[in-house]
Amino acid sequence: MIEKKEIGLEKTVLLGIITKDQDEDKLKEYLDELEFLTYTAGGNAVARFTQKMDKPDPRTFLGSGKMEQVKDYVDAHHISTAIFDDELSATQERNISKILGCKVLDRTNLILDIFAQRAQTSYARTQVELAQYEYLLPRLRGMWTHLERQRGGIGMRGPGETEIETDRRIVRDKISQLKDRIKTIDKQMAVQRGNRGKMVRVALVGYTNVGKSTLMNVISKSEVFAENKLFATLDTTVRKVVIQNLPFLLSDTVGFIRKLPTQLVDSFKSTLDEVREADLLLHVVDISHPNFEEHIASVNKTLGEIKSSDKPTIMVFNKIDAYQPEPISEDEPGVEKTKKHYSLEEWKSTWMNKIGNNALFISAINKSNLEDFKKRVYDEVRDIHITRFPYNHFLYPDYNYEDMK
Repeated sequence: MIEKKEIGLEKTVLLGIITKDQDEDKLKEYLDELEFLTYTAGGNAVARFTQKMDKPDPRTFLGSGKMEQVKDYVDAHHISTAIFDDELSATQERNISKILGCKVLDRTNLILDIFAQRAQTSYARTQVELAQYEYLLPRLRGMWTHLERQRGGIGMRGPGETEIETDRRIVRDKISQLKDRIKTIDKQMAVQRGNRGKMVRVALVGYTNVGKSTLMNVISKSEVFAENKLFATLDTTVRKVVIQNLPFLLSDTVGFIRKLPTQLVDSFKSTLDEVREADLLLHVVDISHPNFEEHIASVNKTLGEIKSSDKPTIMVFNKIDAYQPEPISEDEPGVEKTKKHYSLEEWKSTWMNKIGNNALFISAINKSNLEDFKKRVYDEVRDIHITRFPYNHFLYPDYNYEDMK
């Protein structure tokens, strides 16, 4: 383990397991992403602990011997937080906290914390708060040490309710209030979407940190917040974009991620309505990421869950300026060439070739191939206009469109 030092960040350790469904390479990839999540949240991952197991220990997730090893490291290096790559049960979280004597988070809790930091509008904060309370409810027993374990039996029966029951009721009431508030805002947003007029709607979708906001800034000439951190964008931003005198609405949506907490998918359903109601999806991919194919699969899985996988889609392979194939070492003759060694041209001749002109290769930050991108989007938006609004004055300026209303 290589310890890294970064001043001002909370010192953390990352933990995960190798199973029959998750080999060592896969776990390393997940822990790399977990480290980026940790950095985004304000933490510095100084060490990693992994263990090969058939399944997680129901009490402590890792085995007792490994937990002792982690405990020694936490004590020796003054670690404040231990972060697990998989979701912990309430029992596991409580037991691990007692053993390690530090704060214990799982991947879901970490993502919720990032969302809480990133939420800017009242609506986003409400969505995140709802997700946090839904995550908290089954974990109440281990959250507050002042609560005694509820006991039954002789002398314990009678009226009233225990503190744990009181707190559960408070949280359930809060969840109900937040859901009602979101329903109200959802209705307002639905009205806003309905008032946007007869313009084609285009939505940017993709894994988190692939450059969606940067691309939106470039083509809409607006200033949407963009940063090289995960979940830089939570609130959906909608801008009117004009290409060759043809206007359309472009929305930038929250990025997807593997193992996205169910609570967040449920809470952000209305934000994802921008995707559901879009006429065209621009699926942005960071082709410079070594696991971009898995990112595509994760996004497609989420699109399927929100019933949007059958929409017209253009694949936009971004960050071609940063793409670097792994070189084949001359010192190792006979090494089989794999995908990690492909050049961009070689990638284009793979399954991407089947997509045809629905596969675009650009660099939003360097504005490479943006004219080709705009032309392709223009053609697709124009076709949708012609099909849906045959008398639209944007396409036929000489036609008396007012008479057709």
